[in-house]
Amino acid sequence: MNKFLLYFAVSVLFICPAAAKGELITAVAAIVNDDVITTLEVQKETDQIIKEMEKKGPAETPDKAALRKIALDRLIDKKLVEQKIKELDIKVPEEELRQSIEDVKKQNNLTQEALVAALAGQGLSFEQYKTQLREQLERLRLMSQEVRSKIQVGEREIREYYEANHNRYGEEEFFRARHIFFKVGKDAPESEAAKVMTTATQVLQEARSGKDFAELARQFSDDPAAKKDGGDLGTFKKGDMIGEIEAAVSGMKPGEVSDPVKTAAGFHIIKLEERSKGKPRPFEEVKAEIEDLLYKKKSEERFNQWVNDLRKGAAIEIKL
Repeated sequence: MNKFLLYFAVSVLFICPAAAKGELITAVAAIVNDDVITTLEVQKETDQIIKEMEKKGPAETPDKAALRKIALDRLIDKKLVEQKIKELDIKVPEEELRQSIEDVKKQNNLTQEALVAALAGQGLSFEQYKTQLREQLERLRLMSQEVRSKIQVGEREIREYYEANHNRYGEEEFFRARHIFFKVGKDAPESEAAKVMTTATQVLQEARSGKDFAELARQFSDDPAAKKDGGDLGTFKKGDMIGEIEAAVSGMKPGEVSDPVKTAAGFHIIKLEERSKGKPRPFEEVKAEIEDLLYKKKSEERFNQWVNDLRKGAAIEIKL
């Protein structure tokens, strides 16, 4: 199964809301061709939208009427897609479904029992999960047939994107720095940590007053190597250093000395000596990555337009 299919197969396990369990239909919200969308379905979709918005962080929440409209629009689009799947007689063989489930288990390191337990935690039985996964695979097959197979991304288009986005695919930044390390034991009492911090603050004042940083590292650092190298951290790029030190140097200019930086091992005073740009990543190295990005972007745009065209040719009656 290709990466695109596997991504959606996994998303069913960790994103899809629990299926309805036979609740009573309260009222008709809309009729799409001959299919009904209920107010209960709209409420469930609204709840799902709210959860998605909460995951993205604090933001102004639309009023209830606006949320219901968004939910109803999504349900109408889903219904139109389902109808098209039936019209084109798109079906997923049992073996493909089984293999998709095996891929999900393998990627998430799950046994059959662990998968069933994870689904139960989301209010889904294994059979309900299989039904949802089958529906997802049918939609993907429809998308491939009606949209993705008609999209092309040319070499010139990829190169133009590369040239316009050197900040993303171009040069990597390198840092050269030194540090003075003050060790704090994992289980050290607060009084000891405070004492170490006081010492670090005093050394920081000396470093910022113009004293030789390498000599201060040889004198005060708890890093054994500092006696020889003066606290030299060498040259590194983002991703090479622990997060706290990387975050500190990212906002510094050459010659600056940081405030004490707390890590799991203790405190670090860092002096950034140099930051420089490396060579741009070659076009051939990032070509496939850019092609995939542009392909997905075009697919989404084309699919949205395709669904809009379905809407124009459908009989949709809004009751809500």
